[in-house]
Amino acid sequence: MRVTSTVIPEVLILEPKVFGDDRGFFMESFNQKAFDEIVGRHVGFLQDNHSRSRRGVLRGLHYQIQQPQGKLVRCVRGAVFDVAVDIRKSSLTFGQWVGVELSEDNHRQLWVPEGFAHGFLVLSEYAEFLYKTTDFYAPVHERCILWSDSDLAIAWPSVGIEYTLSDKDACANRLADAQLFE
Repeated sequence: MRVTSTVIPEVLILEPKVFGDDRGFFMESFNQKAFDEIVGRHVGFLQDNHSRSRRGVLRGLHYQIQQPQGKLVRCVRGAVFDVAVDIRKSSLTFGQWVGVELSEDNHRQLWVPEGFAHGFLVLSEYAEFLYKTTDFYAPVHERCILWSDSDLAIAWPSVGIEYTLSDKDACANRLADAQLFE
């Protein structure tokens, strides 16, 4: 597995070795021992999620203020622009973001640790997105930061149509008004 650091040291791009031929391909998408070595600690995953969305759907920026979820994310069909935002007030990278294209072709995965808001934009006609989480979904603790907050200045790519958001995501708090991690 190739590991690439990002401008936020805790957020990592993981690229598994892919073995392909005229029949297709094989890759090991997750190995607990290898993953723990990569992040330098044991990370237990408790839940797997799968979403399907059409071009222009923007989901996020989501996090749970209690029962925070670390997420290992990947796109298995189509392509997305995936974003992690550091919302730990005591962090040297507070308010900074990382954006990475994840696709069925590049097989990349992104490790988004606890203490980060997460979101993605679908770039292809459709995308299927899988992610493992370190804690269970707890709707009462879910929070959302506005995807277009000018203080974050996330460079979301154009997809040729207007973005589609849920009501919750469209009305999210700006970073300055959000409940954050210390």
